[in-house]
Amino acid sequence: MATITIVGIGPGDPDLLTLKARDAIRDADYVAGFETVLGPVRHWIRGEALPMRYRDQEDVLDRLAMYAESGKRCVVCAWGDLNFSAKELLDRVRRRADVEFIPGISSVQVACARLGLSMETSLFITLHARDGHEEGLVELEDALNRRVRNLIVLPRPYDLMPADIATHLLEQGIAPDSRLYALQRLSLPGETISEYTLSSLAAEEAEFSDLTILVFPVRE
Repeated sequence: MATITIVGIGPGDPDLLTLKARDAIRDADYVAGFETVLGPVRHWIRGEALPMRYRDQEDVLDRLAMYAESGKRCVVCAWGDLNFSAKELLDRVRRRADVEFIPGISSVQVACARLGLSMETSLFITLHARDGHEEGLVELEDALNRRVRNLIVLPRPYDLMPADIATHLLEQGIAPDSRLYALQRLSLPGETISEYTLSSLAAEEAEFSDLTILVFPVRE
């Protein structure tokens, strides 16, 4: 079976792209990825870019697998680090080829750096999956009730965003004055870090970026 390299490109700032990721993109004959993901790395693409959307990603990956079978060097780009939020994409590629992974910098790491937190004292919960996010919500509720670690939460665009999550947690009896931060577009122009209580976040009417992370710090 042919091999396709999957590259984590980081949170969006081209300067946070690892050297190994840059070299893989630069040396590839074909580079596939969602259009927004390819944007930060286009400077290094020397082969053919294969932008994809949700509606045509299966067709694009089929083409990429065909190129890989013919001996071409093929790369798929994903946001951040591959181990945080790219499982569905990774599974699609795995069904077509053997894979080589090149990890990247995750926005979760950037969030910890911005707020002065350590991963050793934090718990990461993703709600990004299309299926199974209910288990993530239950895990979040349980962790908020125990509150022994900082909680780093990845919302699910576009139907399980920060205000929706806050509303759900209030309905489950989580304290309205629970403190948290919403970090948007980390490392990109327009980056913001805003502090909320759970009740003020539930009442927030402003739209959030799909590149948003919620952080519930341990009580001081």
